[in-house]
Amino acid sequence: MRRWRQEHFRGRGPAALPQQLPQPLPPSGALHAEEEEEEEEEEGQGAPSLGAVTLAGRRMCPLGWLGVASLCLGTLWAVPAKERRKAEKPKADLTLYENPDSDNYDLTLDNYGEILDLSNYEELYDYGDLVPKIEVGTLAPRPKDPKTHPELSETTAGTPKQPPSGAGPTPPAPIPGQGLPSCLLCLCLGTSVYCDDADLEQIPALPPDTAYLYARFNRIAAIRARDFSGLEKLKRIDLSSNSISWADVDAFRLLPSLQELLLPENRLTALPELPRSIVRLDARLNRIPSAGLRPEAFRDLKQLQFLHLSDNQLDFIPVPLPESLRSLHLQNNNIQTMHEDTFCDSQDQGQIRRALEDIRLDGNPINLSLFPNAFFCLPRLPTGRFS
Repeated sequence: MRRWRQEHFRGRGPAALPQQLPQPLPPSGALHAEEEEEEEEEEGQGAPSLGAVTLAGRRMCPLGWLGVASLCLGTLWAVPAKERRKAEKPKADLTLYENPDSDNYDLTLDNYGEILDLSNYEELYDYGDLVPKIEVGTLAPRPKDPKTHPELSETTAGTPKQPPSGAGPTPPAPIPGQGLPSCLLCLCLGTSVYCDDADLEQIPALPPDTAYLYARFNRIAAIRARDFSGLEKLKRIDLSSNSISWADVDAFRLLPSLQELLLPENRLTALPELPRSIVRLDARLNRIPSAGLRPEAFRDLKQLQFLHLSDNQLDFIPVPLPESLRSLHLQNNNIQTMHEDTFCDSQDQGQIRRALEDIRLDGNPINLSLFPNAFFCLPRLPTGRFS
């Protein structure tokens, strides 16, 4: 080890020694100054100065205020937008009602009969849900005390009555308690008049274009000739379930378009003369005897197809019957006998009445087996007693 040290120091010359000697120490004040300068340089490199911080803060401050202002404006704008949407929605709904499309409403009184089939009214009308105290089909109640209501001729209060003029025609006297027109007492739809369950005692004045009249479930006691005067378009009259005990002879004869006459559940004791246009006659549940029918009452009715006279007081089958007849209901009468020529011509053995398929004689005391030659032309035997 000693040898290595000698060789190590021996290789170095004197000139090398001064380079290895330490430098003389500077004064203490200079040393502190150098340390402070180094610290300031380090601080300058490591952290920004106060001036730099202030300058950066000034640059960022406008951006922050701009963001805050944007949020405030957005909030203020959103509130009026909601209010505007609420206010615009009702306006949009109102425009639908202000400008309705009326081109699609084609229902008028002229084509009402095409949309609603009035011929089967009695099948569509249900009386099971009617309240007894409600007048079905009425548009105006009848006054209980006529003295408390002004007359119809006084249009305004205080207007004096005008004396009747001799130049014009004198209107017919109004029916006591029922002087209002039928469209105020009943319901008028197109050419149909509905007076069902209206507590009527007489047939009201009808519009001249009436084609269908329904006046069921009333208290009508009689049919006068003038009740249907001038109604040339009248096709159907339904007076079911009234208290009709008599009818004028010409009450229906002058109606050229009448096809259906329905008079069941009344108190008739005779049938008036019928027009030749009649297709269906229903007079069930009355009190009509054979003497209440005119001789050969149905012979000239070439369009008659349905003749229903059940539940009456008939003693024999009314003859002759038209060839157009399809249905004959005479059940629950007092028929005891019949002629061999009642339905078929005994002189014409080849006769066939294909149309007459429905004959009811049940509920009568007649024994049909006693008249075997009376049915040879019929497609079906009558319904009744054969023993």
